Amino acid sequence: MEYETVVLKEILDWRNKMLKKSSLFNQLSKKAQKKMNNMIPEKAHQIITDSIKNMVKATLVGSNMTTKKPKPTELSLFERDEMAKEKLISYRKTAVVEGAGTGAGGIFFGLADFPLLLSIKMKFLFELAAVYGYDANEYEERLFILHVFQLAFSSDEKRKDTFYILENWEQEKGELADMDWRVFQQEYRDYIDLVKMLQLIPGLGAIVGAYANHNLMDTLGETAMNAYRMRQFERNKLKNQ
Repeated sequence: MEYETVVLKEILDWRNKMLKKSSLFNQLSKKAQKKMNNMIPEKAHQIITDSIKNMVKATLVGSNMTTKKPKPTELSLFERDEMAKEKLISYRKTAVVEGAGTGAGGIFFGLADFPLLLSIKMKFLFELAAVYGYDANEYEERLFILHVFQLAFSSDEKRKDTFYILENWEQEKGELADMDWRVFQQEYRDYIDLVKMLQLIPGLGAIVGAYANHNLMDTLGETAMNAYRMRQFERNKLKNQ
């Protein structure tokens, strides 16, 4: 129980972090990006939304086919957390190598980083679902994965909404028919736009690409681990009621 007490405190600290307002710089950046998005024709937004939606759905299918079955239920939370940390180290290394490689290749290869990194992130989330005992063959589990992804890469307002859904997943999941793909792609693009633009600069691309992908995977890893831990505690609480 001592380990669970430590984890519970970590989840509460993470919760406060998720619900805290972003820095002034991030708020101003979001406003600037919103103005730029308003200048983009609606038709272009729809094309981008459909492209990312299809890309993510294809990645979900591929990740599900190559992910092992959920871990046995008798594993302790400590054992699951240790496996999750090992997965993060492995996938972070892959993302760093991929970011450095595509960043060093100039604009053409820099643009290729977007779908490659997306597939690495999704595969990592599928692996984590299995680690914590959830079967991504089930539609609700894939929906959970998408909400974890959205929580990791969202603005203040959307992050709070998404956190509420994940915090109350057992009650909220029945109300969710599908993702809001327009919001999903817009939030993700806004989150990574600046760093990915820097990745296209000749001479800086490899360094920026490796550093950015390292940080993005760390962000996703922290978010995903705590989301699944929070879900475990909530599920146990409901069982004991």
